Parts: sequence; structure tokens; C-alpha cells
Amino acid sequence: MNLIDTHAHLFVEEFKDDLSEVVIHAKEVGVEKVLLPNIDETSIVHLKQCVLDYPGFFYPMMGLHPTSVTGNWEKQLDIIYRELNSGDYIAVGEIGIDLYWDTSLREVQMHAFEEQLKWSIEKDLPVSIHFRNATEEVIQSIRKVGASSLKGVFHSFGGTKAELEAILELDNFLIGINGVVTFRNSGLSETLKHCPFNRVVLETDSPYLAPVPYRGKRNESAYLLHVITQLAGIWNESQESVARITSRNARELFKLGD
Repeated sequence: MNLIDTHAHLFVEEFKDDLSEVVIHAKEVGVEKVLLPNIDETSIVHLKQCVLDYPGFFYPMMGLHPTSVTGNWEKQLDIIYRELNSGDYIAVGEIGIDLYWDTSLREVQMHAFEEQLKWSIEKDLPVSIHFRNATEEVIQSIRKVGASSLKGVFHSFGGTKAELEAILELDNFLIGINGVVTFRNSGLSETLKHCPFNRVVLETDSPYLAPVPYRGKRNESAYLLHVITQLAGIWNESQESVARITSRNARELFKLGD
């Protein structure tokens, strides 16, 4: 199988001692590409080093994560935008709105998100969107900036059928499915039964959200195999078919070569 992990933070501290082994494990199960979304201005150097160390395997995105947004967000975005312009990035990400941890910066997060959405139009790049407890706000911002001119992934989807339907109304957006689909209490398996195959990409969100049977431990790209196994059962398809369809979706969205 040829698998693409469309969202993993393998450049963070949790992998500093054994990244080479993590890459080997991923390749052994058929992972051929891993997309790396940036976090903030402090993570850029680590992200870029990973890409340099593993060319053709890691592909970088550039953006400011909503939980890293501060009152000084405009200066933060200046740094991120300069980097976006100076490198070969495949997407604007990870960007979005997070109202789970703190709602006090809601308006600031929305401003920062919308500014980065404009970059994606300017650069003709997809976006990788974080939308925890903020589906309505994120869709509102997308429509405000221009839904027909935007494209991307609602990363780490774990929502309701109504939220899925609201996202699918945005023609150019896919959903990213990770280990949450293996959690018995998530309800995601039932929600995804009627989701069009061509609107899904695979991800891990490593080091977070490890699938069963590794739940609660450090996640890694090799565990994508457990996500694809679960999806194959939900859709009554072979693992090979799910791999082929989701990898094709990722290649088309992110303009990845074979």
C-alpha cells in the first residue's frame, strides 16, 4: 500500500531521539509521504531541518497554529509570511480557530485565520485547518474570505453528522481522519458511513491521538495502518482500495507527485 500521512508533527521534541526509527517504521507499512504542518515562529527551524534530513519523504506547510496566536499576532504573522515566501511549501497550515482551551482570544484568532486564508488564495495553496470547538466560526471565516477560492482539509475531524454535512457543503474541502476513528466512544465510525470517499484524506496528527491499541501513547506515522483498517471496515472496502482513494485525494489536493 502507498499511504500518505497528511498531518504529522514529527519535528517536535517527542521525536528528537528516534526520528530515524520512526521514519523506517512508517516506510515499512507503506507510508511514502508525510506532510508536516508548522506550529508557530519557534518551530520553523525544526520543521525545515526535518525536511532537509529526509527529502522526498517530508513535505512542509507554513502557518500559525491558533493556540499559538497571541495579542501580538500581527508580528507573528509577519514572520510566518516571510518564511512562506522564502520556501517551497505545499500548504498554509496549521491554521484555524480553537475555542476548546481558551475563548478569550476568539476575535484575534479569527483575524489571524482569515489573514492566512488570504495567503492561500494569493499563493494558490491549500490550507490545513484546526477547528476544535469552532466549526461554525471556521466556516463563517471561509465564506467571508471566499469559499470558492479556497481549498483544503478540515484536519482531525471528529464531529457530528451535521458538522460533516456543513463541511461537505464547501466543495473544495476534505476531512482528515486519524486515530479518533478507532475510539469506541467517538461515534465517528457511524458518522463516516455515508461520507463520500473522495472527500477523505488520512492523517495521524503525531505525536497526538494515537489509535487503538496505542491510545494514550506517542503516535507515529506507522500507526496510519490502524486508521485505514478501521475505515476499510466502515466502508466495507479493502485496505488497498481505501489507501488508493485517500492517497489520490491527497495527491490532487496538495499537488504531490507519484
